[in-house]
Amino acid sequence: MDEITRARRLTWKVLISNFVVMWLLIAMATAIMFVEGRFQWWRAVPALIAAICFTWYCSRILNEILDHRRYPTRQVVVAAVLALVTAVLGGADPFGWGFVLMCWLGVATLEIPRRRSWSMAAGAWAAGVALGGLALATGTPIMGMDLPVGVGLAFYTLTYGIWCAIVPPSNRVWVWIWSLAVQAHEGREAHTRLALAEERLRFARDLHDLVGHQLSAIAVKTELAVRLSDVDTGAAKAEMAEVNALTRKALKELRQAVRGYRELDLAAELNSVKGVLEAAGVRCELRIPYGELPDEVAPAFAYAVREAVTNVLKHSTATFCDITIRFTPQEAELSVRNDGVARRQAADLGSGLTGMGERMAAVGGKVSAHPTEDGEFLLKAVVSIPIGG
Repeated sequence: MDEITRARRLTWKVLISNFVVMWLLIAMATAIMFVEGRFQWWRAVPALIAAICFTWYCSRILNEILDHRRYPTRQVVVAAVLALVTAVLGGADPFGWGFVLMCWLGVATLEIPRRRSWSMAAGAWAAGVALGGLALATGTPIMGMDLPVGVGLAFYTLTYGIWCAIVPPSNRVWVWIWSLAVQAHEGREAHTRLALAEERLRFARDLHDLVGHQLSAIAVKTELAVRLSDVDTGAAKAEMAEVNALTRKALKELRQAVRGYRELDLAAELNSVKGVLEAAGVRCELRIPYGELPDEVAPAFAYAVREAVTNVLKHSTATFCDITIRFTPQEAELSVRNDGVARRQAADLGSGLTGMGERMAAVGGKVSAHPTEDGEFLLKAVVSIPIGG
């Protein structure tokens, strides 16, 4: 489960907990009425149906707000009607059926301006107090207690006031946190896309630098050969022979670039991948030796670094990447450690690791890549020194 899914599930649980409390209060209020002999089937059954429909509608509203960032006005209005029907039929007790009004308020005030949310809170408070006054006028007790009308009205006023002051802000804070998580996730994806785009542009520049000169020379010499063909056949043939040699050289270097065998500069590659990672929001630490690596090892490590960082960008949600190079007279070692590749994603790195292993094998080295016990992912390349001929 990724971080954004975990954040959504946590937000959903917090918001839905209001409805769990609502049903517990409804069950408690129904039990009290049943024990006291005040239970009326003709009111309880329609109230129960309305409460079930209300809960279903509110779950749809939450899905619209969390998943689609839309405020479903029509569904909010329908939920308000169902909440009023439930409170009228079941009773306006804020610790019983009346709590359905607060559940509606907690959902209806999400993703709307603050001033409008306070207006809706005032409306829900007024509706709760009015229904409470109606219940007192008809002699309905509060939580099984027969209170004077003035005390009962004060109870409704104070309790609904506290609910209306607490429920909307608390729910809005959780949705705000969820929105921040979504924005951070989208921003991270945008950074990653930009970093990958920069890497593609860099490869395009490298490819241009690699074959651009030969292609330009081929064009010039071909044009010269055409001009010489009528006046100096021997010179034209010589120019075409050079064109043929340049073409073969360009084709060879192009194949090497595509297959990943063109030699890279390790220092330049390390600086490049550090910039790409930091552009994607990944903290990068480089630990490199002071001395120069052997000429055969440095290009192989440069390819391994590029492939490893590409995997970090494509297959992970890493927050840091640690690149360490060390070497002794006996061996050179490259390790790339990050905290973003899950165990189930490691299998998806197969083709890249296969190519890397082939490159390392060409210089007598080997590659290993696996999740570590502390939840990180470690890629390690080791080459024995001196390299056999």
